[in-house]
Amino acid sequence: MEVKSQNVVVLRWGHRPRDERLTTHVALTARALGASGMILTDAEDEGIKKSIDRVVSNWGGQFFFRMGIPWKNAVKQWRDKGDTVVHLTVYGENIQTSDVIQRIRATRKDVLVIVGSQKVPSRFFSSSVSDFNVAVGNQPYSECSCLAVFLDRFFLGQELSKEFTGARIRIVPRRHGKKVVQEAKFKS
Repeated sequence: MEVKSQNVVVLRWGHRPRDERLTTHVALTARALGASGMILTDAEDEGIKKSIDRVVSNWGGQFFFRMGIPWKNAVKQWRDKGDTVVHLTVYGENIQTSDVIQRIRATRKDVLVIVGSQKVPSRFFSSSVSDFNVAVGNQPYSECSCLAVFLDRFFLGQELSKEFTGARIRIVPRRHGKKVVQEAKFKS
């Protein structure tokens, strides 16, 4: 089954200075597993932006990282376009035992995925913010792992073989050992 081209953008809510490493990992996961970009709301962190821009420059692909946008504005802009908002939460519809992923895909709309860092306001669960509340299991887990499972299910695993255009560095898959190819080596 081929997935219709729907853009997925991750909205990271509640970032605190102590969350720098995990927020960076959320962005790396989003990029590697098929998202088009990430919005870090209500905060700015130049260190994360530089890290992600460096990864995109070296490893290729199209991925944007925006920051400092109030979450309410980001969600409102998304909803005003008529697109879909998904809130990843342990309290949502179980990704395994429900048809929630199929219903999200069936909208054929671009998807904004809200990933919290700290306890989110109860408003996030309402239909005024989220079209879908989705859980990867109904147990406590990391927001990074939740995002990875969601993206993998949404894109049906196709993102795992995605080619990143413009890469300066590429890993050549091997059974044993490591092989990294630098930019000059993959020019014809």
